[in-house]
Amino acid sequence: MPRYCNAVVDEHGFVSRHFKLLRLRPLSEMQEPKAGQFYMLQAGATSDPLLKRPFSLFKREDGTLSFLYRIRGKGTQSLARFRQGDSIRVIGPLGNRYPVPQGDFIAVAGGIGIASLLSLLEGYPGRAHLFHGARSAEELVMGEEVKRVAKEVIIATDDGSAGMRGVVTDLLAVRLGMTTEPLLPIYACGPTPMLRELHRVVADKEVRCHVSLEEHMACGVGACLGCVVKTTSGYRRVCKEGPVFDMKELAW
Repeated sequence: MPRYCNAVVDEHGFVSRHFKLLRLRPLSEMQEPKAGQFYMLQAGATSDPLLKRPFSLFKREDGTLSFLYRIRGKGTQSLARFRQGDSIRVIGPLGNRYPVPQGDFIAVAGGIGIASLLSLLEGYPGRAHLFHGARSAEELVMGEEVKRVAKEVIIATDDGSAGMRGVVTDLLAVRLGMTTEPLLPIYACGPTPMLRELHRVVADKEVRCHVSLEEHMACGVGACLGCVVKTTSGYRRVCKEGPVFDMKELAW
């Protein structure tokens, strides 16, 4: 089944001051995506910007694909101008998925990292202990959706405007240190500093931890080698061998 298709913008709008939700309806049959995979989306109506941009699958429902993103650079500024009814080229699903959890699990989302994790939470409702961190309350998006599918939600913000004041990995460290039971597997997506700190928290613990990495990509299919990261067994392409990796295989 082809990974390339045209899609039409079904809905596109702000869900908060900083984030937009883009819902696309593919015009031909595509492979069914799995939680953790991503798509390369046409970034503008013209050839500038030329390269497509990678976006984690946020949600798959009613024949549509949804993507949550922050307007940050030239690509997302251009993407933000697409309107309902416009055509857009799509490649995907790409990359590997989060491993299937066998029971309850811990999810750690930093800011826009919830865009990658929500489809995992929805696939296994009532099983995720979500640790969600952000700079402030206004950057915590999809709160009601998250509460609906998670078993519990623990929030931390840098400025203390929602949940506990501080970083979410500190709350996770306290939780892991308190339990006497075998540790639940961890799934995480967020900025690199958060993932580095998560690695420090779990480095000496017997726990499976899978993380989704965010890297700049040019092709999305493993040809350009523009998104390689260092692992304990050499360099690996985030678009092809990732974006989901076993945390302990990464060379932090």
